[in-house]
Amino acid sequence: MKLHFANERVLAVVAHPDDAELLCAGTLARAKAGGAAIGICVLCQGDKGQPAKPIKNLAAVRRREMQAAARLLGAELFHGGFPDGGLADETSQRRKLVEILRQFRPTLVLAHAVEDYHPDHQAASRLAEAASWFCASRAHRTKSPALPTPPALWWMDTIEMHRFTPGFFVDVSAFAGLKEKMLACHRSQLARGADGDFSPLLDLMRLQSRARGAQSGVAAAEAFRQHFAFKRTRAW
Repeated sequence: MKLHFANERVLAVVAHPDDAELLCAGTLARAKAGGAAIGICVLCQGDKGQPAKPIKNLAAVRRREMQAAARLLGAELFHGGFPDGGLADETSQRRKLVEILRQFRPTLVLAHAVEDYHPDHQAASRLAEAASWFCASRAHRTKSPALPTPPALWWMDTIEMHRFTPGFFVDVSAFAGLKEKMLACHRSQLARGADGDFSPLLDLMRLQSRARGAQSGVAAAEAFRQHFAFKRTRAW
């Protein structure tokens, strides 16, 4: 089976500034190479991911890091601006994400699986599910016009693959180097690799990409599931 991205518009909705690199940057890069417009929406500021030696104005530092990574990918970048730990599936945050979706107008949204480990990932999952539905509802009014139809929605793999059963795999072998260059932009988080409450991110990303690749017969892969729901499932 071959997956083609020509003329698609693919938006990743993630909780934190380095989540796209870990879970879907290879797919975004493949989509762009295949003719798609791509974007990343980072919902949280990344303001609480401090290394052992605290960084002043961490939210501003992480904003610059995510901007540098997005430039490498050639992705349009959107900011939710919510504080770490402050995500919730509630009306004002839904409205903010609905407006971002209407600005980018995706045909496909990549979002966290609700079974992922981090409460912000779980909240981002619920927000993405709700907002990607309501962005096509004319009765939910924001500055930008409603989409003609809700975008398709794919759930991304979980960090370290816990509790996630893949529905399919995307071969990202050709983009493994780009993923590493993007992750290298997030220096504030790479500095947390030895912290007891964190993980060495580069090792984690490599292991997960190779494990999913081994499961699917390629060098490196990213795993997803379609969102199976009424009027949300698409044929590819």
